[in-house]
Amino acid sequence: MKNGIMKRILLICFVMIISALYIHATKSNIKQKAHVDYPTQMTFSGEEVPTYIADVNERLDREMVTNMNYHTNTTLVIKRANKVFPVIEPILAKNGIPDDFKYLAVIESSLVNAVSPAGARGVWQFMPTTAKEKGMEVNDFIDERYNLEKSTEAACTYLKEAYAKFGNWTLAAAAYNGGMAGVSRQLESQKVASYYDVLLTEETARYVYRILALKEIMKNPQKYGFEIPEHTLYNEIPVKIVEVDSTINDLVDFAISQGINYKILKIHNPWLRDKKLPNKSGKKYQIEIPTSGYSKPK
Repeated sequence: MKNGIMKRILLICFVMIISALYIHATKSNIKQKAHVDYPTQMTFSGEEVPTYIADVNERLDREMVTNMNYHTNTTLVIKRANKVFPVIEPILAKNGIPDDFKYLAVIESSLVNAVSPAGARGVWQFMPTTAKEKGMEVNDFIDERYNLEKSTEAACTYLKEAYAKFGNWTLAAAAYNGGMAGVSRQLESQKVASYYDVLLTEETARYVYRILALKEIMKNPQKYGFEIPEHTLYNEIPVKIVEVDSTINDLVDFAISQGINYKILKIHNPWLRDKKLPNKSGKKYQIEIPTSGYSKPK
């Protein structure tokens, strides 16, 4: 009896010691990874970030620490980037927009067709009025803010206009969030010319630093603790383009006629906002139909 009790006591002590060692090791590992040195010199679109300014250094540090430890979202945007960046990058390049602006899309929407409380939509988060001004169709049946190619083109148009106004890409990026008029008004009233010198609203004041942080982490994921196997990254799905220039009365039937279902049709064409597509004008629409990715492997 006594031997049995003694064995149980020894077993409990052994489990407690092992648990304590494991907890200590885990804490030590967390402490080791709690801070990772990042470059003291950064650039945005070739423009130097003045990290020698105390406020700039602290703001950048805040966003680096936040995103290094925001594991769920940062992991997902790295996975999505493998699918989305190949669409965005050539459009930016064609329009003469620096490649760094793909990270602006990351902080705007986490690379999904997000909807803001204010009504901005899509990967590039356009408001309806601005979207229409930039040539996108927005109505009850079509919303091209959900079309990645067209919304990226529209974003390029806006950014080129902002660059022409401010003369540098950093302020152009800030204006994407704070508006050209709003940023310009604050620069004039405070008698400064740099994003890093002007006092802006909290959201716009964080904006460029968030871009910088995501750029650094996404370019060097392993350095910051994001060990994501290549086979787990999201990939583009091959599609064929079906061009239509007449009304489609039932998109459910249209999807079935193309060998898919309505859900898959909407996944690949989120700009279709209803179950029908009125088209009295004969406008040409390009509808993506996936050619693989939805059949069980044989």
